[in-house]
Amino acid sequence: MNILQHLEERATKTICTALGVEEAYGDVRPATDERFGDYQINGILSLAKQLRQNPRDMAQQVAKALELGDMCEPPEVAGPGFINLRLRTEWLEQYLGQVAADTRAGIDPPEAVERIVVDYSSPNVAKTMHVGHLRSTIIGNALCRILRFLGHHVIGDNHLGDWGTQFGLLILGFRRFADPSALAQRPMEELERIYQQAVTLADKDEAVAEEARGELFKLQSGDGENRALWEKFVRITLEENDKIYQRLGVHFDEVLGESFYNDLLPGVVDRLLKSGIARESQGAICVFFEDDPELADNPYIVQKSDGAFMYSTTDIATIQYRHEHFRPHRILYVVDSRQALHFRQLFSVARKMGYCMRLEHIGFGTILGPDGRPIRTREGKAVYLENLLDEADRRAAEIIRNREDKLGGETQRVARAVGIGAVIYADLSQNRLSDYRFDWDKMLSFDGNTGPYLQYALVRTRSLFRKLGDESWQPTGNPLRLEHASENTLARELARFPEAFHRAAQTSFPHLICDSLYRVARRFSLFWRDCPVLTAEGPLRESRLSLCRLTGNILQTGLQSLGIDTLERM
Repeated sequence: MNILQHLEERATKTICTALGVEEAYGDVRPATDERFGDYQINGILSLAKQLRQNPRDMAQQVAKALELGDMCEPPEVAGPGFINLRLRTEWLEQYLGQVAADTRAGIDPPEAVERIVVDYSSPNVAKTMHVGHLRSTIIGNALCRILRFLGHHVIGDNHLGDWGTQFGLLILGFRRFADPSALAQRPMEELERIYQQAVTLADKDEAVAEEARGELFKLQSGDGENRALWEKFVRITLEENDKIYQRLGVHFDEVLGESFYNDLLPGVVDRLLKSGIARESQGAICVFFEDDPELADNPYIVQKSDGAFMYSTTDIATIQYRHEHFRPHRILYVVDSRQALHFRQLFSVARKMGYCMRLEHIGFGTILGPDGRPIRTREGKAVYLENLLDEADRRAAEIIRNREDKLGGETQRVARAVGIGAVIYADLSQNRLSDYRFDWDKMLSFDGNTGPYLQYALVRTRSLFRKLGDESWQPTGNPLRLEHASENTLARELARFPEAFHRAAQTSFPHLICDSLYRVARRFSLFWRDCPVLTAEGPLRESRLSLCRLTGNILQTGLQSLGIDTLERM
């Protein structure tokens, strides 16, 4: 049950009936201070401003008319017109007693199942994945998992950069400079070396640049040898990238690169011209946005004056293909916030073309180093993603080395889960629109809002059932007994988890799940300290076991939905 949504629906309906208005918005939010309750109705303030009435008087009318059955204590009006709501402990005991046995942790499926395409990661062929790909990959994977858990039909699509002018240089460089031994041992490093050497040579010698353009023309014209080389580059890249994706627990339903849409591009431009959406300007074909003041000075070029197509054209063709083959309700583009203008233009063009699915740019900030600048190596180069994950494994192994006697042969697997999980959680726990500093010590700490802290909280719940001698123990569905303050506060956090999960899915902000999980883990730590479980007796013992089981279910559901491995022992 999404408690917040239920309260908001009741508040909205009551505001309309009690105040005699046709439209209103309850605007219910979790209380920021638990001393004043669990939730707060805020919607009366904005309505009072519109109606030019006293908000406190209006709030008192609504509070008097609000019917929430046995769910909440009598509502209390506070401040200039807020209404505080506190869940009844008796209702919470009944509700959580039922939810404790639910492996879905109380998360209901959505009212309507949607088909959703998530476009994420999108590295370039023949270039090693670096830290710049981390956020798109991690955030996109989390969104796919969250939406799938709810029951939506999700298509995760890795839109590879596998087409363009660079391949003429790469083909030329491969024929001139390739080292078969290096290619076998370090394929991506060798392809990058070949490309850079070809670029340097072409910059110095126009004849070489012209030869590279010729190789590109042959590739685009279907030349067999050049096509075979290009396919080799793509295959090498996919194989190397898959090693990274496996470590991060990432899986794609489709891997459709820019080349896949190449044959559609002439038709896209022709359609834009015939419909009057695009027109010729100084030899190029452009879309202009005279009806949008914010885009009026930024034409969208879909074909250059020399006849070459743009990646903007490919993106339009991609929407066309996805509409025809997937019939999605939504398409999410998990791409750096710096591409915001491009996506505003793209979505505007799509609307002009008649596509009505929701198109959303899921932007994100930059990963910064300790100096507050975009993270780099000491040489000023981009940090390779493989090296970063290796470092996470190494540091995690050092931290848990003193536990090796307890872990036996599991040490390496645990270190990998802790290290990679720490990297993933450090990213997702941030508001994705913000930049954040990459701090090894902070992210690998077993204290605070970190992946290891949450993994360890889950391990604690599992250790309890091992001590019980019944790891498969399940609640009976009986009401809980929330007698201690630490039981009560934990129960309230557990009840709020479904609303955080749904909100994260609706807004594409995974940090909302992280925030909820951290609050649960903190409350569970206090419960663990204050409320003996195995030595309790009768119904109280069963109630506390149920709280532990539900806590474990929620931590597992949340961590796995974020793409973080869970453990039995740490």
